[in-house]
Formats: sequence, structure tokens, C-alpha cells
Amino acid sequence: MTQHIVWDWNGTLFHDIDAVVGATNEVFKPYGLAMMTAEGFRAVYTRPIWLAYERLLGRPLREGEWEELDKGFHDNYFRLMAACGLAADAESSLRSWTGTQSLCSMAPHEHLVPTITSFGIDSHFTRVDGLTGTTGGEKAEHMATHIAAIAVDAAEILVIGDSVDDGVAATYVGAKAVLYTGGMTPRRELESTGWPVVDTLTEALKHA
Repeated sequence: MTQHIVWDWNGTLFHDIDAVVGATNEVFKPYGLAMMTAEGFRAVYTRPIWLAYERLLGRPLREGEWEELDKGFHDNYFRLMAACGLAADAESSLRSWTGTQSLCSMAPHEHLVPTITSFGIDSHFTRVDGLTGTTGGEKAEHMATHIAAIAVDAAEILVIGDSVDDGVAATYVGAKAVLYTGGMTPRRELESTGWPVVDTLTEALKHA
């Protein structure tokens, strides 16, 4: 039985696909690549993010290129995210859950916390963890640290996220997962994890 939900942020509670795609297009303009749509981005998206960038370029990244691209992406993303809002049923889903809930994100912690506070939803979470180090990597170890900090038995936790990486992280810590199609990853890739796949956050809660 689920006692606790760990939410993902980007692409799950926060509907920011337009900012992600826009920032990616901006950072790759100097490379002469065609502008991507959301579907085009989903076709190459993976974690770690530098592998997605190598897919776009069709070659390995050069020394120092990842750091430059990552900085450029975040500079543009933080500008564009101001136009983004929560997923349509995010607030109602947070309010309706009667157990405890927390948030574990791969977004930079220093930007994550003020953003959550600005939406007035911070009181729903017993803990919020973004990244304090290098961005762009995989979520499993970050999730393990988060689970240890909230001190809840992983077998009683449901992870709700929008990427294969969320499913992998849940498996890594021994939690359950439900994967949501409103973010960065095509349904067929989410389904390949074996975890349930849903089109709304309300539907995700039914698996709790």
C-alpha cells in the first residue's frame, strides 16, 4: 500500500515542455540545426542529457562542450520558464492525496525551491530536493539520497514522473512508479519500462 508519493517536477507537476524545447533550440542555433518541435525533442530526449545532445549533433561532444551547452540551455530556460505553469491537474492532485508527499527533481535546487514557492504549493511537500551539483545526469542516486532523507520504506512509495529515468530511479530504490505522458518522453518509451503509463496526474494517483 502506498503511504508516500515522490513527485517529479519538470514535465510532471510543472508543464515546461515549451521552455525546454525553446531553450534547446536557442542553444543549438549556432550549429545550424533545424528548429525542433516538442515531438522532435521527445524523439531524441534521454538521460543523461549529454547523450541527447550527441544524438542531435550526430557525434560525441568535444572537451568542454557539454558544460558550455548546459550553461546556455539553463540561461535560456530560466528566461522562458516564466511563461509556463503547472500541469492542468497538478494542484488538485496534490490536494487530493491524503498521505505524505515530497518532490525529487533534477532541476537546480536554488531555482527549484523559489519556483515551487511562487506557485503556492510548497506546503504540500515534506521535503524538496533539487540538484546542488552538476546537472544533466541520471536520477537513481539522487532518488536514493532523497528516500534516505524522508525515512519512508521504499516499498510504500510511489514515484510519479515523466521519463524513463524516473522509472529507473524508482526501480533502483525499490519503489513503485507511474509514468506520465505530459512531459519529455514518448509513450512507447515509457511503456518499455513495464511501469503503468498515464495521460493525467489524476489517473496516476489511482495507482497509489
